[in-house]
Amino acid sequence: MKIHYYLGWFNKFFPENLGKVLQEDITDRKSLVMISSNPSIYEADGAAERSWLDQTGIIFDEYHLINYRVQKEDAQTLIQNASVIFLLGGSILNLNGFLIDYELSKLIKKSSAVVMGASAGAINMSAKWLCSKNFGDETNSVYNGIGLDNFSVLSHFDLENNMALVQDELSPLSEEINIYASNKDCAVRVKGGKVDILGNVYLISHSKIQKLEETL
Repeated sequence: MKIHYYLGWFNKFFPENLGKVLQEDITDRKSLVMISSNPSIYEADGAAERSWLDQTGIIFDEYHLINYRVQKEDAQTLIQNASVIFLLGGSILNLNGFLIDYELSKLIKKSSAVVMGASAGAINMSAKWLCSKNFGDETNSVYNGIGLDNFSVLSHFDLENNMALVQDELSPLSEEINIYASNKDCAVRVKGGKVDILGNVYLISHSKIQKLEETL
């Protein structure tokens, strides 16, 4: 059963209810493979995201970080053998380019691992997403993501103070595909095709926006 977590950002740790379902979903804990969204910068990366899992008590036998220091073939092998794949937060465009350069998207989509993404990572997991200067990005364009599920994601954006802007920017794309928009401390879990919600998550569909009820 395919399990995907589209996360916002958590300043300290996962809330108890999210930690509980992660404990249930992540049963294979041999290898955590993290994919850098700033793959040319070789400083400590993924420490925050790893700490969320550590504090939940989810510990792996092996930890791997994929960036440009890792050979392409080695990166692909790590993905194929991963128990959990975690796409890290950071630069949406850099991560998108890295996934293309290393030809990782098809392998991630085919994998039986639990796939997680935080912020930029969550956005790149979706089918397609809007890159907008109004969202702090470098350009205005629609990009294809990995396509783990047939929807779009806007993650870790200040929705509450920018609701009109978000609705206006995303309306054209929402005519084509559903969009899940969330801020910090939020999660969208897809398990076996069923969507569950944690925190303040909004669905934008056919230019209409509605807040979704929490189910986690």
